[in-house]
Amino acid sequence: VYSSVSADNGSLPFSAPVSVDLVHAQLRVCEGRSLPELGLEQDKIQINGCAIQCRVTTEDPSRGFQPDTGRIEVFRSGEGMGIRLDSASAFQGAIISPHYDSLLVKVIASGKDLPTAATKMHRALTEFRVRGVKTNIPFLQNVLSNSQFLYSTVDTQFIDENQELFNLKPTQNRAQKLLHYLGHIMVNGPMTPIPVKAKSSSIDPVVPFVSLGEPPMGFREVLLKEGPEGFARAIRQHQGLLLMDTTFRDAHQSLLATRVRTHDLKKIAPFVSHNFNNLFSLENWGGATFDVAMRFLWECPWKRLQELRALIPNVPFQMLLRGANAVGYTNYPDNAVFKFCEVAKENGMDIFRVFDSLNYIPNMLLGMEAAGAAGGVVEAAISYTGDVSDPMRQKYSLEYYLKLADELVKAGTHILAIKDMAGLLKPEASRILIGALRDRFPDIPIHVHTHDTAGAGVAAMLACAQSGADIVDVAVDSMAGMTSQPSMGAIVACTRGTKLDTGVSLDRVFDYSEYWEVARGLYAPFDCTATMKSGNADVYENEIPGGQYTNLHFQAHSMGLGNKFKEVKKAYAEANKLLGDLIKVTPSSKIVGDLAQFMVQNSLSRAEVEDRADELSFPLSVVEFLQGHIGIPHGGFPEPFRSKVLKSLPRIEGRPGASLPPMDFEALESGLRTAHGDEITPEDVMSAAMYPKVFQEFKEFTSNFGPVDCLNTRLFLDGPKIAEEFQVELERGKTLHIKALALGDLNKSGQREVFFELNGQLRSVLVKDTAAMKEMHFHPKALKDVRGQVGAPMPGKVVEVKVKPGQKVEKGQPLCVLSAMKMETVVNSPISGIISKVHVNADSSLEGDDLILEITE
Repeated sequence: VYSSVSADNGSLPFSAPVSVDLVHAQLRVCEGRSLPELGLEQDKIQINGCAIQCRVTTEDPSRGFQPDTGRIEVFRSGEGMGIRLDSASAFQGAIISPHYDSLLVKVIASGKDLPTAATKMHRALTEFRVRGVKTNIPFLQNVLSNSQFLYSTVDTQFIDENQELFNLKPTQNRAQKLLHYLGHIMVNGPMTPIPVKAKSSSIDPVVPFVSLGEPPMGFREVLLKEGPEGFARAIRQHQGLLLMDTTFRDAHQSLLATRVRTHDLKKIAPFVSHNFNNLFSLENWGGATFDVAMRFLWECPWKRLQELRALIPNVPFQMLLRGANAVGYTNYPDNAVFKFCEVAKENGMDIFRVFDSLNYIPNMLLGMEAAGAAGGVVEAAISYTGDVSDPMRQKYSLEYYLKLADELVKAGTHILAIKDMAGLLKPEASRILIGALRDRFPDIPIHVHTHDTAGAGVAAMLACAQSGADIVDVAVDSMAGMTSQPSMGAIVACTRGTKLDTGVSLDRVFDYSEYWEVARGLYAPFDCTATMKSGNADVYENEIPGGQYTNLHFQAHSMGLGNKFKEVKKAYAEANKLLGDLIKVTPSSKIVGDLAQFMVQNSLSRAEVEDRADELSFPLSVVEFLQGHIGIPHGGFPEPFRSKVLKSLPRIEGRPGASLPPMDFEALESGLRTAHGDEITPEDVMSAAMYPKVFQEFKEFTSNFGPVDCLNTRLFLDGPKIAEEFQVELERGKTLHIKALALGDLNKSGQREVFFELNGQLRSVLVKDTAAMKEMHFHPKALKDVRGQVGAPMPGKVVEVKVKPGQKVEKGQPLCVLSAMKMETVVNSPISGIISKVHVNADSSLEGDDLILEITE
């Protein structure tokens, strides 16, 4: 009357229910009654269908069904018609110990036949929610979907012969992961680094009215119909001044440390699409936004591009491409740059502004070829420095820029750009440079980019437009000025009614600005105005690029040099001269900045650096620049400074990336799938190609804390207040209703239980209190009068220790690598001798002058 077939270790028997009370009958048999006396004869036994029993256990099928242990954070069973549950130790808050049976619950499903019972069981298991420990449910679901099982043809080799049963679909667990993130913030504060102690505004920006229907046509339709060449002709023939809006990228990169999230960009995107369709382009991608999205915002940069493209189909998108460096800070194989541009174009990018930090033509040509091969509009950008209106400054003269422009036009650029990173273009210089370019290239559109650090940006851009520029860069008023771009409203107002009229509505600019004025308050911890109250005309002397000006200001404060920022700026100018008066834009500007901060941190003058160049431990970026890692600067490398720093280190001749072997994308993708599962996309592969470590950390973070990009910005940064109720939309049609209830006391493990209400049900998470867990530790300082004591030249984290106690070292030999604020420094041995003691290890956090190791001569 009962038969079963085991699909695994007793987990999935099925049986045929009959019209007999088996327990009652067994008791009567024990009393001595016979089966015929009980009416149990074979021809009277009726089969009423089929039943399946699943044992849900805390066993991990991917690890050979090893038991998992931990705390059950969520337990919700699947029930319904034809489902019976025999519970064991399954409830929220239960501790699953390694010393007891791993059974959570037995689930019994019944139906008219095996396929029906299997369908009911599969549905019930799908409705289960068990969080905090791993279970065998994904494996059971695979068994229930297997045709061999459903046709009752299984045998003892069933699992061995069906290894696809172990292709387990991972659970998303998004809600619980988000609760972990919010709980962590409530206990420990923001998880993204905060430059200044300021709270996000409690006021959310209101999106201006957007009419229904499709947005009006824009220049992107011209591009899609006529291609890059036809698009360039249409731009050149256009009457009036065209604008590129940098609000979505360079403006917030300059003012808000690149921290603006996709969440806030998406909210205003439909308004931009409907009201600014006559923009030349919208700059919204590339540059620092790519790695910052993953590194600090924990969102996918490609997803940002995809979502904005869907919301703004009519305005061309523009990105910043660092030539052979793509969107990174290093060199990549040529095929990686080509593949990156191809994938960017497929995801909606239109115009590629290609530049090189040294105006090194071989690097620029590679980026131009890659963008052109992808089908994008190539905008070759000449980085501007110096002052063409000053006859005393001849290194970067008008002839220098005209010669560069000749080479770029011959190479086939569709648009010619001047990239004035520091806002050095004065009105007179603008007239001289743009006038000369227009005379030489009457048919090529000219695009000018600047920053308003000195306050002369509007005047300079109007002078450019009057001298023949077709396009200038602006930011919406509340995101303009200082280290950002000139004001959109000012340019629109100043040209209205003239032959340069932009055709942009001032009223719409005001509405657009109002949104960003309020949205900017959400990013108060990153706003440059927290430490910097105005622009400064001293930029004409120090030539610090706009975005870097803000970053240096924040970095100076974070390293305890806030009161020495004037010295940092002065040191920047001196460092620039030490390196030979460079074009300064990422990454060359970072090299100058690293050297400047190194000089200030160690109280070194230019003369002292030159004199002691053979013994100082310079930042790694400076050493690699002098080796030739980013190309050859105009006028060559500074000597004898270069030779004294490099000594016997190798030098790179020619284009740095030319000698790199092609990147193996198939192997890279295979490795990513092994590490992160099969849901790896071509975009993920490119992210890993550009930033392998950052991408790895991004995937680990989202695996632990879920899709934090779904949270609004205040919750993302500061978390909820107790008793606050809010909604989180995971995707269309899936909205979480959350209420923060309470913070528990510290337990013996240094954790606090954080209580929430999620969709009406009580949820809790355990969060480690990092302040309570922190051990008191005082690191010894290096004594400056002891030659063998090597101290940290700057605050930072130890990346690598290259020596061991007892090892013999020579003067100048690398000892360890420090990292701080994305700057790596190699600490070299000041003397020859034997390592007597090492006081640090990898990941040690150090303050300035903390003792690293001791050397005995």
